[in-house]
Amino acid sequence: MDVSLALWMFPALMAMIFFGFPVAFSLFSVAFVFGAIAFNFSLPAVNLFTQVIDSVASNSILAAVPLFILMGSLFERSGIAERLFEAIHLWTRRLPGGLAVGTVILCVIFAASSGVVGATESVVGLLAIPVMLRYAYDKGLIAGTICAGGSLGTIIPPSVVVIVLGPVADVDVGGLFMGMLFPGLILAALYIIYILVRCSIWPEDGRRLPPDENEPPLARKLWITAEALVPPLTLIFAVLGTIILGWATPTEAAAMGAFGTIVLTLVYGRLSFSVFKEALVRTLLVTAMILTILVAGNMFANVFTISGGLIGTQRLVEAAELSGWATLFILLLLAFIAGFVLDLISIILIIIPIAIPLIEKIEFYGMDPSQVKSWFCVLFLIVIQTSYLTPPMAPAIFYLRGISPPEIKLSHMYKGVAPFIALEVIALALVILFPGLALWLPEQMWALSRH
Repeated sequence: MDVSLALWMFPALMAMIFFGFPVAFSLFSVAFVFGAIAFNFSLPAVNLFTQVIDSVASNSILAAVPLFILMGSLFERSGIAERLFEAIHLWTRRLPGGLAVGTVILCVIFAASSGVVGATESVVGLLAIPVMLRYAYDKGLIAGTICAGGSLGTIIPPSVVVIVLGPVADVDVGGLFMGMLFPGLILAALYIIYILVRCSIWPEDGRRLPPDENEPPLARKLWITAEALVPPLTLIFAVLGTIILGWATPTEAAAMGAFGTIVLTLVYGRLSFSVFKEALVRTLLVTAMILTILVAGNMFANVFTISGGLIGTQRLVEAAELSGWATLFILLLLAFIAGFVLDLISIILIIIPIAIPLIEKIEFYGMDPSQVKSWFCVLFLIVIQTSYLTPPMAPAIFYLRGISPPEIKLSHMYKGVAPFIALEVIALALVILFPGLALWLPEQMWALSRH
């Protein structure tokens, strides 16, 4: 097959998506047509597709996907979020914008406990929006806080997105979890600083709550906080802690997390046959969607590679005489733009197979190719999280519209997310300028495990 013909796979894919065909069907169709042409309509094309299916089905790391989804589904119903919400706001309510600050902290804990993007925004939004409206918080600040905080599930481990990203980029999933931890926490800290500064300058946007004469004494507050925090922190350690310490693989940690969530749901009296059935059905539907897109994306990537698409792309880059930094920024820009029309899994499967072979050949700060890949993957995650917030197609805003009351309008949402998008850009710049933010912790943990 002509190399130039392989490069037509992307326009064909974008055209199908633009005309409203499902992403998985579009990937399947383009891969099938171009694969058949590449192999002259012969049997090797069928063999290629069956090998892709077998490869995905036998990839043990992907067993973590349904486990993390089940964990997130049950975590939503366990009652832990409500207890955390009350405990955190005992400490933040007297701060400027304290309800919004507490909401971000709750989003961080929930994201680190569930691993499912979207679940955080839905659960936290239903808890926090009525309270912030009651105290006349600025509607744009409410919308921005919920959207930005809810999207932290992309960059704070454990994340289902990373379970897919790791194998596609040929990067260790446990290493990615460690690498994204500091950038995720930095991003959450930037959100909190922004809220505190904004509400200090403009108190009407998020007033301090008045003193509560029924506020419990310090010892009681500490006890309430411990009761609310210990279960999710134990769950976080069972999943993230065991991966970082090298005690468990991501799949084993996901199994422990799912089992722990079942136990917590039972302890809090929320586990019933109907709740468990709903969680299993949701797990089945989401897992089937992810794995179908994953199989289709792998077929697309394999046909593109075999047809000479990577060679053609490399020739285009060489002909353009782009510097390494220009190539990096173009790839990140493509991922950002793709976020306007595609879901997170589809972006990974379309962009990463093209980006990794290009980026690992470029030297940045004297890093070796494996470090460059890990660093790029963290940058990529920050970028797709930014596109997750960015209008007009921001998925975070669509989630918010589904749970917000009528008084929070679309204009509030668009206005509210803008400052948080700027904070995402700052976080991205920090990780670009200081790669150690993404590489230091994995290197330290690997050195520790070797000893």
